[in-house]
Amino acid sequence: MSTRTLQMTDALYAYLLENSLREADVLKRLRARTADLEFAGWQIAPEQGQFMALLVELIGARRCIEVGTFTGYSALAVAMALPNDGELIACDISDEYPSIGRPFWAEAGVDHKIDLRLAPGIETLDALIAEGRSGDFDFVFIDAEKQTYPDYFDRAVDLLRVGGLIAVDNVLWGGSVADPAIIKSTTEAIRVLNKKVQADERVTMSLVPIGDGLLLARKR
Repeated sequence: MSTRTLQMTDALYAYLLENSLREADVLKRLRARTADLEFAGWQIAPEQGQFMALLVELIGARRCIEVGTFTGYSALAVAMALPNDGELIACDISDEYPSIGRPFWAEAGVDHKIDLRLAPGIETLDALIAEGRSGDFDFVFIDAEKQTYPDYFDRAVDLLRVGGLIAVDNVLWGGSVADPAIIKSTTEAIRVLNKKVQADERVTMSLVPIGDGLLLARKR
């Protein structure tokens, strides 16, 4: 037994993957393709993708948003968990990296569920609000520029239905959020977001130490 979260050693992490990961081949190959890129570290961990897919299934999500798509691994994991008529609006500023994932989306038969919108994420979210889609979404995943995290979060709360779920990636930021000597703008922005959500009475929340830290917030 333990009164705190276990330290994830290499051996324990290998055990976790070996005994829990059910990664479809198409996901595995997209992850391998992404590993060859310069910014491969932007990729979420496979166990996090599986966890988010489970969350989508648990809340019966049909309409989702993703802010920050990269090569589309997380989009693929979420889209595969949606019903056939599900919708995932994927936001990115360029098609450079999402274009890598498109063939994998098509191979998995979920490309019709993914609506990729190329613009700054705030613009896309504001456009959805302007279209009258506030309260229309079930799940929002945020994994884009960290300085904008608080603004993304507020718009996500607006767009979610009551009972909908927000998942924010990288909220432990390699452990740097706990080091007061680190005052970089990205680290500070994540600290602001974490404190903001902790105090936000619009949601119930939990910060889960999976991947680089995943902040979950359910709209009340």
